[in-house]
Amino acid sequence: MADSLLAAVTVVLYESQDPINIGAVVRAMKNMGVSDLRLIRPCAYDPNRIEQVAHDTRDLVERIRHVDTIDEALADCTYVVGFSGRRQAARWPRHTPRSAAVDLLEHAQAGRVAIMFGREDHGLPNEALDRSHAICTIPTTEHFSLNVAQACLLGLYELHLLAGDATKKIPAPRHAKGTPTKEEYERTFDDMRNALEAIAYFKTRNEELMMRTFRSLVFRANPDQRELLILRTASIEVLRTIERESRRAVQRALADAGRQGAEVEQDA
Repeated sequence: MADSLLAAVTVVLYESQDPINIGAVVRAMKNMGVSDLRLIRPCAYDPNRIEQVAHDTRDLVERIRHVDTIDEALADCTYVVGFSGRRQAARWPRHTPRSAAVDLLEHAQAGRVAIMFGREDHGLPNEALDRSHAICTIPTTEHFSLNVAQACLLGLYELHLLAGDATKKIPAPRHAKGTPTKEEYERTFDDMRNALEAIAYFKTRNEELMMRTFRSLVFRANPDQRELLILRTASIEVLRTIERESRRAVQRALADAGRQGAEVEQDA
């Protein structure tokens, strides 16, 4: 993940009370490409149980750091956003998860940043908020009963989205080829036109207008060389099929004429 700004993002959980929530946060982190988790005085938990909640996350679980103080958790962080449900006016700059992601990734270019979440029952204490550069509040209805893992997932999702999905390695299509040349496009369009003429497609349609439409359609599809070749060979096969059927029709006509001639001679 060294090539992603998300490698500079840390998740901090303050006095987590439920191992299930720790596991759910780990699961969210794994899905969103963040790997650094720090726990401030967490409840006792079994790492194996965390992996049962968050499958295939041993790499993250083994790197979890346990610390005793907020300052220790944030010592190497240059920018911190605390997630809080407190809606009253306060001295801290306010963010939604989306606007927080903008600030966090901007600061992540210069150093480590953190998003911090509080206890399940009371959230972040004032001493944690005092160490936050900004506060993030998730817009909800008046019900407002998101748990820590849900809030963390929303924050990480916005970070991942803004980072451009940089951590998700998607292999190229198995048969992906290069970009077609202008010559390859023109050959394809010529063969398409010939195939359409062969089936009398332009008999009741404007040839120039229809070919312009086909060009626009193909260009919007942005095919690679292999895909464009498939289109071209399909057009060529139409012509070959028509030629084969025409030859067979001629052969059948000659055969019928030969049989008729033989019958005439026999009758004579």
